[in-house]
Amino acid sequence: MRHDPIIYSNRPQYNAGPLTLDELKLYEQNGYLLLENVFSEQEVANMLAELQSIWVAGAASDSSGIIREPESEEIRSVFAVHQNNTVFNRLSRDPRLIDVACQVLDSDVYVHQSRINFKPGFRGKDFYWHSDFETWHVEDGMPRMRAISFSVLLDDNLLYNGSLMLVPGSHRKFVACMGETPKDHYKESLRKQVFGVPDEESLTKLVTESGIDMPAGKKGSVLMFECNTMHGSNSNITPFARRNVFMVYNSVKNALQSPFSGGSPRPEFVASRAPQLVVI
Repeated sequence: MRHDPIIYSNRPQYNAGPLTLDELKLYEQNGYLLLENVFSEQEVANMLAELQSIWVAGAASDSSGIIREPESEEIRSVFAVHQNNTVFNRLSRDPRLIDVACQVLDSDVYVHQSRINFKPGFRGKDFYWHSDFETWHVEDGMPRMRAISFSVLLDDNLLYNGSLMLVPGSHRKFVACMGETPKDHYKESLRKQVFGVPDEESLTKLVTESGIDMPAGKKGSVLMFECNTMHGSNSNITPFARRNVFMVYNSVKNALQSPFSGGSPRPEFVASRAPQLVVI
């Protein structure tokens, strides 16, 4: 069972901040919360234009931060966009994300990881079930469950175009993944994860107890989810793209240590080991 709090506050009505008490209770109960209409149509259009430029520029790039699909050279994800792109750097410092992260984690925060997940129509591949914290703890050395992910929806995330699935309440249980993590595992796992995923028996038990939620939302919405929430997504065989930008914030009080696997840490573009306080 989990030992860390979910809402990091000793005050009975939580911290003051943008989320209401009811929203905080939903997040604490389910391990995720969908915030609708956070970004305007124009803001989404600006980010999509920048995303398209990154897609075109990445086609011929050999950058290690550009991850390709397991069975093709099509771009799957682009990491560290908050470091390498003005538009997404601005997004990483947006108070609509930062203030929520600080409220939930009850501390200043820094960007642990940022990425764009491209999931184009007809070709976007799945992301298998996993808890982020399991990987961040074992491979990156994140000591405690004091981080939060924000998925900014740049397309309508529908029930049928590979949207994120989450197991509500799974953030309260830590599922340790069996087997030793291979050296430089990230080179393969970011394309298709085989190690660091839950066994079928544990996953079946979680889903049988709690079910699966798919909080579909309109573009401009933000899906926030706890670092230990079990989640994954199916392939996209529809004509409708599902492109999302992820910003992961970690508490400055939870900075990375040596990986708990005993192996070498993953590179900086995957997990920041030189955290810088986010300045709005």
